[in-house]
Amino acid sequence: MKKYYEVRLSGAGGQGLGLAGRVFSEASIQSDYNVCQTQSYGPEARGGASRTDIIISRKEILYPNCRHLDILLAMNQESSDKFAGEVEEDGIILVDSTFVNQLPQGRVYGFPLTTISVQEFKTPLAANIIAIGMLASIGRLFSIDTWVRAIEKTVPARFAKMNLNAFEIGHREGREILHVEEGRVPVAYDRKQPVPDSLKKETKER
Repeated sequence: MKKYYEVRLSGAGGQGLGLAGRVFSEASIQSDYNVCQTQSYGPEARGGASRTDIIISRKEILYPNCRHLDILLAMNQESSDKFAGEVEEDGIILVDSTFVNQLPQGRVYGFPLTTISVQEFKTPLAANIIAIGMLASIGRLFSIDTWVRAIEKTVPARFAKMNLNAFEIGHREGREILHVEEGRVPVAYDRKQPVPDSLKKETKER
């Protein structure tokens, strides 16, 4: 992993970007990064291009705003159109193809996050954590156990199991993408190995 990342999770109000940002931030903190997280409020939160920005750094963070994105999640077309131009040339863009029909330029991955969430969980509310799972895998960000602990600490207990399952779906999809891209099974994510017990276990009573 790099020593510094700028991450933007964007979409419409109600898509759980704040929660996704808190999960991402918690995983970063547990991995000994300094973290700065900011969110947009106001009119944008009612359906426009709202966002959660996260900066993680091994060093002190001196400037709180993202200027050159390493990772962008765009969960609607407006967010994709508005923010894709701020992503670095080697950055990662993940779009929810449920709502994004016109893909931006760059290293772009389209996946029907909301459609899969509805199919698997009968609700669109897990799409955000499916996305986090994909970004974790594609970006090789932190260990699976770190993400599991972050989800269990951040998500309300009654929704923890659903979100752990959502993360597993996204992480598995990301591993498959890497396998196709690289023409081999990546060392860090061997698809022949079983799903880690930490993702299968029942959420502990709180």
